[in-house]
Order: sequence, then C-alpha cells, then structure tokens
Amino acid sequence: MAILVVLAGCGDPGMGDDPVNLDTPSVASALQAIDAETIEHHIRVLADDSLAGRAPGTDGFAGAARYVEERVREMGLQPAGESGSYRQAVPLRRSSVVEGESRMTVQTPSGERTLAYDVDYYLSADPVRGQVEVDTAPVVFVGFGVSAPDLMYDDYTDIDVAGKIVMVLSGAPAAFPSNERAYYSSGATKQAEALARGAIGLLTFWAPDDPRLRWDVNAARAKRGSFAWLDESGTPNRAEEDLRASASLNHGAVEALFEGAAVPVDSVVSRAARSLPQSLDLASSVSVRTVSEHEDVASWNVVARLEGSDPVLRDEHVTYVAHIDHFGIGVTVDGDSIYNGAHDNASGASIVLEIADAYTSLPQAPDRSILFLFVTAEEWGLLGADYFVHSPTVPRPSIVANFSLDMPFLFHPLLDIVPYGAEHSSMGRSVAQAAEYMGLDIGPDPIPEQVLFIRSDHFAFIRQGVPALFIKSGFETGDERDGGAINTDFRQNRYHTPFDETEQGFDYEAGADHARINFLTGYLIAETPQRPTWNEGDFFGGLFGSG
Repeated sequence: MAILVVLAGCGDPGMGDDPVNLDTPSVASALQAIDAETIEHHIRVLADDSLAGRAPGTDGFAGAARYVEERVREMGLQPAGESGSYRQAVPLRRSSVVEGESRMTVQTPSGERTLAYDVDYYLSADPVRGQVEVDTAPVVFVGFGVSAPDLMYDDYTDIDVAGKIVMVLSGAPAAFPSNERAYYSSGATKQAEALARGAIGLLTFWAPDDPRLRWDVNAARAKRGSFAWLDESGTPNRAEEDLRASASLNHGAVEALFEGAAVPVDSVVSRAARSLPQSLDLASSVSVRTVSEHEDVASWNVVARLEGSDPVLRDEHVTYVAHIDHFGIGVTVDGDSIYNGAHDNASGASIVLEIADAYTSLPQAPDRSILFLFVTAEEWGLLGADYFVHSPTVPRPSIVANFSLDMPFLFHPLLDIVPYGAEHSSMGRSVAQAAEYMGLDIGPDPIPEQVLFIRSDHFAFIRQGVPALFIKSGFETGDERDGGAINTDFRQNRYHTPFDETEQGFDYEAGADHARINFLTGYLIAETPQRPTWNEGDFFGGLFGSG
C-alpha cells in the first residue's frame, strides 16, 4: 500500500504506548463539526476585495485578523497572545530598493555593460543600510551553491570565494531526497554558506526549464520590497553586514557574466541538471550600488489556546499554524490589482478555524493543549511564525509538534495526501493511522522541484527543533482529470497573481477533509503520552533537533 512510503524509517511504531482509538463517539462528534460550507464562508470573507489582499500593515490585514480573532473568541478558546489578549505584536521593517538610484554593471572581457533594472536584474533591499556598494568585484560561479558533505556533494570544493561575489543556480541537486533538496534550495541556506566562506555578495539565476522561473511575476513581487522582523533592540532579523550585494538575474545578465568563461553557461546548467558539483572563476566582474528606503510596520499574530485535560500534559502544546497575509495591492494584471490570495492562504486559515471548531466540539479536551496560530508576513519569509518561535507566548520547550495549513489544494476531492515531514519524525506514524482511518492513500512528493518543504510556516518550527507536518493533497482526482496538470495550471497562471480569487472551482468538501486529516493526526499526538521525536539519524533532527 502507498502508506508504506511514509512508514519507512519511522522507527519503532509502538514506543511502549497503546495506540489511541479514533473510533469513538467523541472523535465522531468532532469530525461532524467540520463543515464545508463554513470553510467556504470563511474563505469568501478573507479573500473579499474589501480586505484588499491582506498585506501586513494595511487595513485589509487588520480586518482579516479581527475576523479570525472574533471567530476564536466565539468558540470559547483562551487568548494566548500578549497581556491576556489574542494578539502577539510582530514589529516589522519594510525595505524597498530605490531603483532610480541603484545600478548594476558588468565588466566583461569585451567592455562594460550597464544592466537594465527589471529586464536584466533586480536587487534585494538592504534591511539596515540606506546605501551599500561593491566596486568591480570578481565573480565566482559555484553551481547550486550547496555544500552537503553528508550527501556526498560540495560545490565549494577547491574554490576560494573570499572577497568575491558568488553566483549560483536556483534550486538544488535533483539527486537529493525531496526535503533535503528543499532545504538546500533555500536562498537563506545558500547565503549563509557563501557568507561563512567570506563572500561579499550573492547573485542567483534560474535554469531555462526551471518551473519556478516566472521573471515578470518575480520582478513585480520584488518591487513590493521585503520585510524583516525587529528584535527588542530594533535590529532586523535579516541584517547581514557582510552581505554587500544581492541580486536575481535574467538570462541577458547571465550571458554577460559568462562572457569569456572557460565553460559556457549551457554546459554548467546541463551539469547541474545531472546533480554534479562544480565551481568556476568567471572572467567578468560586477559593480553594484543598492539604495534602500525603510519603513517600520506594525503587525501581529493571532494566538488562541484550548487547554488540555491532563494535569501534566496540558503544559505541552500541539500547534496549528496558517498565515492570513497576502500581497495586498500590486501590479495591475488585466485590470485587477488586488492580490486576493483565496487559495494562498484564505483557504488554510479557514481550515484551521474549522480544526479549532472540531477540537472545541469534543466532550473533553485532549490530554495536551492545542495552540492555534494565525500569523502575519508568511509571504515575506515566514516572518510571523519565525517571530513566534523566537519569542513564543508559551514556553518554547512546551511546543511538541506543529501542523501548517497553506494552500492545501482544493481543486478536486481529497483522495491521497503528501504529508511533508512524515518521514523525519514519529509524527509519520500518527498521520499514517489517521489516513488509514479516513481511507486516504499516502504518496511521495510529486513535485520535488517546487521545494515545498521549506515554503511555509512549519519550517520556522523545524528550524527550532520542533517536528512538523505539512499535509498537502496528492494528484488523484477520482475521474479523468489530471491532478498534476491542474496543479501546474494554478502555479503558472494564478499563484501570486490577482487571479487567485474565490471563483476558481474550489472543492470545499476537500477543504473539510483537509481539516479532518489534520485534526485526527493532531488529536493522536495530543492523546499520546510520549511527545513526538525525530527519527534516529534523521537529517533535520540532526541539524535542528538539539535546538
């Protein structure tokens, strides 16, 4: 059966605990409380034009957050924010590039070329400095920019990048396991590796066939700036004094930088596609000036709690998280400038609300407490969740497990699931039991190139050592439709555009099933005496599990 895909490597299934029985009147009553029409109502409210895309720091975000707060208060959930409220303040700083005062030039063997902003490149704003420059810095290409000795791969072998600009391909080796590939695809991971080796800048470009290459969409998104959360001293969490230039490159800029190189660009892209490490000093150098402007923005997370019934385990928390922000008002496309974010992520927030309703419908709360988080600024780097795990409103060691609901995929019935993270911890056993109860198949990641494991709020918890699951729909439709083609169509034509609206043919009963599988899995964990553990020898457990 497909469930064996997840069970492999999950460790001893018993761990000395009797399995939790799901076939009870209590569980049945909770599942009956989950209602597809209510999910539809929540989505329509949160994705309505009146909330103008829910960007952090706007009236639209505030309205969405108030709506969520009103719903959890009506359910009788305890406030678990700051000062007895449902809110946790998340101070943000928005940084934007002043394009007219910024520039990038390439010194090639045949002469200097000034690149065109938006056409050839765009810059990342500096979160601290108003202006930062690099003058005629050498450039070194280091493949994917990945150093993973445990996976027998290292692009940095025998190359010195100190004082240089590092140029990398987006993504990571296809030969890596799906979630490890996702981790090493992270721009933050690549930047940290480059800076640790003495680099002073990072240039990123996409292979021509990379499905995430949507230059116009990416460049338009960059115009909205970037956010960072601020610590108590007002320092942005992304402040890197050693990083003096960060840019994304289109094909024209890449060709200029590879002029005169010992290996042509199509050859290095081909080598990368074969998961072969590589590095190369280029014959070109770059000069970059980045001028940034800054604006401090007030935002907040909504945090609610259902206290557990066990006198000891109630001090531990199973957490559910969904982001309520989106991109607000952006570049106009076909006359529409409101980025409603119905699927991303009014859907996930609505489903978490239904999960909360299911828990409050239990005759008795589960042994562990349940924490419901509705966070800000996910679209800008998982910031609301990351701020929470760095400054949690409950004791950090009390957080035993996390579930993230983000764009679960509501375009056909839920027949199979892809539980990202299941193979890394004992949570895999719980989701397998819940899936079997619901009659759902479990399969592997069908789109590893999209690196979904690092792209939602659960990853902020994983980086703090908390086992997590990110349960997405598989591609089984139950009819002649091609689920993979439906997914591709959404990601290419509506994802992060004004067309992610409510009238997309959502299957709201699939949304209810997403609520059920997440509720059941969390309930099993909340009722099991032993807290979830990383599997022995697990990559992420070893990387973050001692945190």
